[in-house]
Parts: sequence; C-alpha cells; structure tokens
Amino acid sequence: MFEFPARVAVITGAASGFGQAFAQRAAALRMKLVLADVNPEALAQTVDALRAAGADAIGVPTDVSNAAQVEALAQAALDAFGKVHLLFNNAGVGSGGFLWESSANDWAWVFGVNVMGVAHGVRAFAPLMLAQNEPAHIVNTASVAGLLSPPAMGVYNASKHAVVSLTETLYHDLQLAQAGRDANAQVGCSLLCPAFAPTGIADAERMRPADLRNENSPTRSQIAAGKQLQRAVRAGKLSAAEVAALTFDAVAARRFYIITHPAIMATVKLRHEDIEQLRDPTDPMSLKPEVRSASEI
Repeated sequence: MFEFPARVAVITGAASGFGQAFAQRAAALRMKLVLADVNPEALAQTVDALRAAGADAIGVPTDVSNAAQVEALAQAALDAFGKVHLLFNNAGVGSGGFLWESSANDWAWVFGVNVMGVAHGVRAFAPLMLAQNEPAHIVNTASVAGLLSPPAMGVYNASKHAVVSLTETLYHDLQLAQAGRDANAQVGCSLLCPAFAPTGIADAERMRPADLRNENSPTRSQIAAGKQLQRAVRAGKLSAAEVAALTFDAVAARRFYIITHPAIMATVKLRHEDIEQLRDPTDPMSLKPEVRSASEI
C-alpha cells in the first residue's frame, strides 16, 4: 500500500478540473503540495484556497510543453520539500474536427501539452524518485480516447494513444530498472483513462499560446466537434472529485490501469476484436447511439 500523509505530491494542470481535484484530495490526505499550471492567476487562487484550508502548498507556473520549465518545477519541489513521492502528469488540452482540417498548430499545441508534457515530467522526476530509494508513484492522465478512436477527435485521440503506450512502457522500464530492489521502496506508475467529466478541458482553447493559434475560422467539423465536447463534458456522470477519489484508491493499491467509467470496456473489447479478427474498425459510437445522434457533423 502507498502511504500519503506527509509525503510530497506534484500536480500539473492543478488550477482546474482533475488537477484541482487531485490537489484537494491530496490535501485532505495531508500531503505536501507542489502545484503547477500554465495559468498563473488561477494557480494562485487554487494555492491560496488550499492554504486557507490548512494545506502546505506552493504554486509554480509551468508550461509543461517546455522542458526547461518542467525541470524547474522539479527543482522547485526539491527546494521546497526535499523529495517527491507522487507525480500527476495531468495537464491536457483538446482539439477536434476532421483530421485533414487540423492545422500544424493544432498538432503542435495538443502534442506539446498532452504528450511532451508527460514525457518531460517522466524525464525530470523519474530519476530523482529512483534515487530517493523510497516508495514513489507516477500517474499519467490519458483518456478513454487513448483506448478508442472516436471520429472527429483525431489529434486528441493520437495524443492520448501516445500517453497510453508511453505509460505502459514506463511500467516495464521501471520494472527492469528496479529488479532486485525492495518492493516497498519501488517507484510505480498508473495510467488514468477517464471518460468525460465536468472539467475545463472544453475551454482549453483560451490558454493556447498566441504563436500556435489558427488564423482561419473553425471549419464546420471543428465547430460540431467543439459542441459535442461541451455536451459530453456537461453530461459527465462522475465529478472530478469522484475521479480523484478513484485515482487515489488505485495509487494506494499500486494498480496500473485506472478506468473510471467501466461501461466503456465493452467498446474497448469491440476494438480489440476488430484487431484480432482483422475487421474494419467499428465506430466507437455504435454502442452509444444517443451520442452519435447528438453529434452529427
């Protein structure tokens, strides 16, 4: 079992959504907090609210797509608390629409945050966690979009599939690197694959860097995908706090796969059967006709 009290948690994307819920849960478990977000104002508000409730927390404005800033985040954590025991590579953004209508800027922005943000977090924190020779854990936030390939979400799907593969490989690499080490002092990892929940990801566009914004107006497919995302987020059956509770339970048990919406597994199984039987891909929305009818492009 992973113990939380008095240990240090680093959380990216901590000013809203899952990240903020992770921070609140960690504070309730008496962890020390190093919170990161690209939005310094929202981050400061989150840190202030947690401190007012008694948490030991600092905020470090961080663009996770920037390797140097993530390395600075790791150093800030060490400077403040000396160690890091739990890392949430959680920051994420989304972009929708037909694949051929996604711009180079769309790809650069989404992959910079969703994929390279996780990669930078692993690069910066895994070595120091291994060197501590204490129990530690990394949670990478992917999505059910990393297990399926819904239409009109290609850039986001591809980024989350990358996080799934990256994290599964991280698991194997950690096993190899720690062969023979005391199991009670090992660094573990988990892959979080939530479905939609009421978070701020549908509004992530507001934080897109100016140099990666699109000059052209959104296409019909991009507008429809945005509306579908807004509906899906609002209709989420689990709150961010409930996802956080499930995630911390999984970390405590050192469980790798964290599937917050188990009903999605029927669609995951269908995809795997398509691969095994060499069939054409089945539309993941085929088991959700109510979603399909609400999202026609």
